Amino acid sequence: MDRIYNLMKKFRMNALILTDGYNIHYLSGYSGHTGMALITLKHKRILTDSRYTEQVSLEAPDFECVDIKSDGYAKCINRLLVEEFFPSINYDADNNCTPDAVESSCKTCANTVCKGNTIRVGFENEEISYKQFKQFLDELDDKIGLMPLDDKINNLRRVKSEPEIEKIAMAEHIGDMAFAYVRDIIKPGMTEVEVALLLENYMRSHGASGLSFDTIAASGKNSSLPHAVPTDKIIEEGDFLTMDFGCVYQGYCSDMTRTVLIGKEPSEKQIHVYETVLKAQLAALKLIKPGAVCSEIDKCARDIIASEGYGDYFGHGLGHSVGLFIHEEPRLSPKCHDILEPGITVTVEPGIYIPGEFGVRIEDLVVVTEDGCRNLAASPKELLCI
Repeated sequence: MDRIYNLMKKFRMNALILTDGYNIHYLSGYSGHTGMALITLKHKRILTDSRYTEQVSLEAPDFECVDIKSDGYAKCINRLLVEEFFPSINYDADNNCTPDAVESSCKTCANTVCKGNTIRVGFENEEISYKQFKQFLDELDDKIGLMPLDDKINNLRRVKSEPEIEKIAMAEHIGDMAFAYVRDIIKPGMTEVEVALLLENYMRSHGASGLSFDTIAASGKNSSLPHAVPTDKIIEEGDFLTMDFGCVYQGYCSDMTRTVLIGKEPSEKQIHVYETVLKAQLAALKLIKPGAVCSEIDKCARDIIASEGYGDYFGHGLGHSVGLFIHEEPRLSPKCHDILEPGITVTVEPGIYIPGEFGVRIEDLVVVTEDGCRNLAASPKELLCI
């Protein structure tokens, strides 16, 4: 909250409206599916309906819970802001609220910056729907001005604290155990859906509260689809099987991908592709440390894959940050030139996808340390034939 208050002061914002559930959870602890946060220098509130008021009191005891009842969010927010910042309907020279009044002389608005009888309210423009934005415009008083926050709140979540890293590491450990479990069970004749269910059921029964994302289990030709959906396809001997999976532990996500060969010795092409992907991943891992540029790490892996003739078959970014949400910032991609810092958790997941044949992806989740990185994934990465 201190960082929130500093942000508000830096950008001269009198209030914040938070609509992103992950940001609300990060600041308050409230994990319900419905709600908004309204923050001023005097008040911290969670707005929700009667289905979640008790949950707010349990998970976010430092925040006041406000039941929106039948008002709706925009009308309720307007009422609270007007009550706090504009308790008087008279704005004349007697109350010092002139167009160029400032914090030190404005009696009506107390601790606010009150130029032109307005207050500045930050809102999450990158997350909010047009419908909700229109409701704000319709319901908020003319003296309340909306200010886009862009990614200012999300950026507060980039560097993870030690307790956060411990939860992410535990989620990744559950994934490691799930992979060890399924690799002893998978056999020709099973379907992709069956493999996905085995992974999901194991993770849920060993401490996970949910899944980070929809599990991918793609075999044979389907493995050339980076985001394949598990099907009833029978897994056959000679298939590559790519499994991309993750779980949620105490609110924090994990992410891991392993590709295995089913039932028989790999072909020379399968070996070459797999070893190229692994070589690219290991080289990129060596570059991850404080001060490293995200795009340069991506380029390292991409250049290795291209040098082996597969540059056209690696289309996605090398990785992404992971936390409360599965895709956070910064990202390892050609377009991201951010600098890594200690405490950032990021995936490293190069892949080669040959349409109509097969695909290979290998993914670990690492945390940037003071002098390099620590790999949170412990599952083997040599080519497994099972």
